[in-house]
Amino acid sequence: MAEKVIQTTVGGLRAVELYFRPVREISNGSTAFYQSQTRLNSPKLGVLSPDKYRDVCEMTSQAEKLFQLEMLQALEACERFTERELNYGWISVYMPVRFLKNEKAAKTVVEICRKREIPTNRICFELSENLLAEDDGKAAESIQTMRNFGFHFMLTGFGGSYCPMMRLSNFSVDYVMLSPEVANYIGRDERSDNAVKSIISFVNDIGSEPVADGVFNSRQAETLYSFECSYCAGSLSGKYVTERYIRRRTDT
Repeated sequence: MAEKVIQTTVGGLRAVELYFRPVREISNGSTAFYQSQTRLNSPKLGVLSPDKYRDVCEMTSQAEKLFQLEMLQALEACERFTERELNYGWISVYMPVRFLKNEKAAKTVVEICRKREIPTNRICFELSENLLAEDDGKAAESIQTMRNFGFHFMLTGFGGSYCPMMRLSNFSVDYVMLSPEVANYIGRDERSDNAVKSIISFVNDIGSEPVADGVFNSRQAETLYSFECSYCAGSLSGKYVTERYIRRRTDT
């Protein structure tokens, strides 16, 4: 039976294009990981960023098809980054929470990596805060199964307004990217700093690694590091760029 081919272009344009930004180690400024962001190229609507399509897309089965395209591009990026001798731990790929409920989820992602001959530990699946609303145990079980195969997981948007923080303890994720709101509280006053420190301590205490987002100056980064947050992303670390602009100089 012929292998199913996923359409990758629309109107001559690459339908899905991944952009990447570095997640850096605060202690020395080196690139630890690359976080991807997916932008859609539409002949009629132009370039669509995630805030323009994710919510609607995740209501349909298109979310899972898009995820497979994103993962394939991430694996291609892994190959090219290795050819350029870039030092990095993993590349993140956005995974819709609904995919975790697919009985064949783990088998699907393992098979994709096997065909491209990319180690599973080069991929980190990025989950939105919508994960925290899941309470039937299926998502948590699926995460653990994939982690057993070597994949990493990172929850994003944690600690922002209306975030049900305690529910994080139900999910064994490797990394927790804090909402940019958290970094904005740094330096306001002692109470604000203590609140940020408490969020970071909570993440550390349940066995996950905190990653700050929205960090735009060295003072914020230094404060976060003193609170035992080792990684940061944001304008201080570098903006999203296409894969061809990632060079070895970004690793220093």
